[in-house]
Amino acid sequence: MFNLEFMVLYRIPNLLIALTLHEFCHAYIAYKCGDPTAKYQGRLTLNPIAHLDPLGAICLLFAPIGWAKPVPVNPYNFRHPDRDDILVSIAGPLANISVALLMGSILRLFTNTQISAPEIVVNFLFIGVLMNIGIALFNMIPIYPLDGSHILKAFLSYEAQEKYAAFNRIAPFILLVIIIAAPDLLWLVLKPPFSFLFWLFTGIDSFRW
Repeated sequence: MFNLEFMVLYRIPNLLIALTLHEFCHAYIAYKCGDPTAKYQGRLTLNPIAHLDPLGAICLLFAPIGWAKPVPVNPYNFRHPDRDDILVSIAGPLANISVALLMGSILRLFTNTQISAPEIVVNFLFIGVLMNIGIALFNMIPIYPLDGSHILKAFLSYEAQEKYAAFNRIAPFILLVIIIAAPDLLWLVLKPPFSFLFWLFTGIDSFRW
C-alpha cells in the first residue's frame, strides 16, 4: 500500500542523500585522479537534480531497486589507470557506507542510552541506514555496469579481462533478469553482509529480515 507520509518523510530524503553523495564521490575522486569529465558536465556537485535519472528515481521510490545517472568517466585521463579505476569505482559505495555508519552511530545513541529523540528522527535514521547499506552492497556486485564490475576487472589477467569485456555486453540484461525474476536469489547473496553491517552500525540485533 502506498504510504505518502513514509515517502515524504523518510524514503525520498534518504534517497536524495544516498544517491547524491554516491555520484558526487565518484565525480570527485575521478577529478582528483586527473579526469575532469564529470566536472565539465556539471556532475561535481551536491545538487541532487544533476544526478537523478527520472526512471531510476521512480523505480527507487516504488520498487526494490533503481539507479541514478552514471557519472561520466574517461579512464584515459587517469594518472594511474588501474588503481584510479578502482578508487573511482569504490568511492560511491564507500560514501554510502560512511553515511550508514554515521546515521547508525547516532541511532545507537538513541536506542542504547537514555538520550531520547522524536520518533520521526529515529525512523529517518533507521531507514537511512537500511538504504545506504543496500545501495552500497548492490553496487558492489561484480556485474556490469555496477561498481563492483570495475573493481573485479582490475584484478583479472589481460586474457580474463577480454573475456569479461565480452560478457559485459550482455551483463546488464542478465542483471535485469535477476532483479525481476530472481529477487530472492539476489537477497540470499546480499542478506549476510547486509544484516552484519546493520548490526555493526546500529547495535540493533533484533531486526527481523
